[in-house]
Amino acid sequence: MSDDSSRYARQVLFAPLGLEGQQRLSKSRVLVCGCGALGSVLANTLVRAGVGHVRLVDRDFLELNNLQRQVLYDEADVAAGLPKAIAAQRRLQQINSQVQIEAVVADVDYRNLGALLEGVDVIVDGTDNFEIRFLLNDASLEFGIPWVYGGCLGCEGQTMTIVPGRSPCLRCLMADSPPPGTTPTCDTAGILAPIIQVVASYQACEALKLLSGHPEAVSRELIVFDMWENRVRQINLAGLREQRNCPACDRGERPWLRGERGSQTAVLCGRNAVQLSFPETPPLPLEQLAARLREVGTVSGNPYLVRLDVAGYRLTFFADGRAIVAGTSDPAEARSIYSRYVGL
Repeated sequence: MSDDSSRYARQVLFAPLGLEGQQRLSKSRVLVCGCGALGSVLANTLVRAGVGHVRLVDRDFLELNNLQRQVLYDEADVAAGLPKAIAAQRRLQQINSQVQIEAVVADVDYRNLGALLEGVDVIVDGTDNFEIRFLLNDASLEFGIPWVYGGCLGCEGQTMTIVPGRSPCLRCLMADSPPPGTTPTCDTAGILAPIIQVVASYQACEALKLLSGHPEAVSRELIVFDMWENRVRQINLAGLREQRNCPACDRGERPWLRGERGSQTAVLCGRNAVQLSFPETPPLPLEQLAARLREVGTVSGNPYLVRLDVAGYRLTFFADGRAIVAGTSDPAEARSIYSRYVGL
């Protein structure tokens, strides 16, 4: 075994994977959608396993409270105010220089998802909201790309693998995304790091099965973990698609992918912050924006973002035109603050 492949010797010894499976991994491409808690574990595992190309996409930057559960980052990354995708890329390149690691600082939506999926073999879900998950589900079915759903809250988590044409999809399980305010969030229920490790590890293993050419080994169940109560449930999804007459699988509906569903604001879980998007407005160059904002408050930043601290709020601006307003979880108030200091 060459020096390049010796680093994978222990997983090559696992007979169901073997050398052929490892070679398949080295030629595969995966999209890690979200680089927070789940995404950082997913990216770390897949890069260490030798997946050939890992595309990381995340809209957010690092804060100190991320370090409790987001394993790729440290205090220096927080102090630098780095976007999560950039910090993850830097760390992962130090872990495995053989893997091509691509970082994209962007909010995933129906306009850019097609480009993000170019050449991708599998999608793994590291997000924290159902709007993006339903968008991923639409895209998975439309383009025939498998994806692995995962979600965590408190000390509970769940995951399922969607293989278009062979398994139920997310809309077979739930017809629509939960209305805002009807389900617990990190703000109300909190989250413990061990459940993240369990769910993301399960997701990563499912992705490795698919990428190494073993779709027959993929789970056909929804797996639900409750680590505090020491319970694991496996919910058989066989026949679910036929029972539900799924609007996505059976009728080909793609409202999220077509931009008919989804909002331009998002309350960020556990952050007391709101993200605002302005897709119809061209973004200002960051340097020009920073110069203008120095007249109204304290401005800082780096090549990836500009930050304004003013009147108890922190506004963070990205090159793609998005802004995160910290200091409120009310979208209307966030838009008002943005308008006051930047204009709409």
